[in-house]
Amino acid sequence: MAVTDEAIEKIKGMIVSGALRPGDRLPKESELAAELGLSRNSLREAVRALSLIRILDVRQGDGTYVTSLDPQLLLEALSFVVDFHRDDTVLEFLAVRRILEPAATAMAASRISEQQLDALTNQLDKLGDDPSVEELVACDLEFHRGIVQSSGNSVLCSLLDGLSGPTTRARVWRGLTQEDAVSRTLHEHRAILAALRDRDAEAARSWATVHIASVEQWLRSSL
Repeated sequence: MAVTDEAIEKIKGMIVSGALRPGDRLPKESELAAELGLSRNSLREAVRALSLIRILDVRQGDGTYVTSLDPQLLLEALSFVVDFHRDDTVLEFLAVRRILEPAATAMAASRISEQQLDALTNQLDKLGDDPSVEELVACDLEFHRGIVQSSGNSVLCSLLDGLSGPTTRARVWRGLTQEDAVSRTLHEHRAILAALRDRDAEAARSWATVHIASVEQWLRSSL
């Protein structure tokens, strides 16, 4: 194992064991290096690497702290990596979204408030029947994010947020090239909302599946 990798594993071990907890300040560099049996250089590299993936927070003039380790923070790195996808992997991202998002939508059926449902309905009403593709896709992102947040599962929410980049581009492309894409998307959104208002988890799951699968099916036929 490379020296830096060893240093990363040792710091990780301290966090996993509870020796360092969210919000804790790390000991001084010289003390921590001696405690872990590491050189200060390898420790410095490990701290730099762990700060990039939001495990540690280096505050100039104040020290290094363990972050909140909140899933949304930790999964920011996923969004960064996903942006490097190749075009031929978009279908795979859509397939993952088709597995996760209907489940989140079904979970939201029993948790989403009437106030949240009204806000989503108003959002669709403001969009009108003939929005531009860019307006529709922006609304689509907010619409699904609002529903997924209501699932009560922050990990699921962060995962789906991280996957939104490549699937958003696919939806823009579809909107520009498929004749009935806009009207179909609006219809599917209203069907999902109706199922959520009825507190019908399985209907909400089914409509969310149809909604994502229609993009996936169109993309398969276009590639």
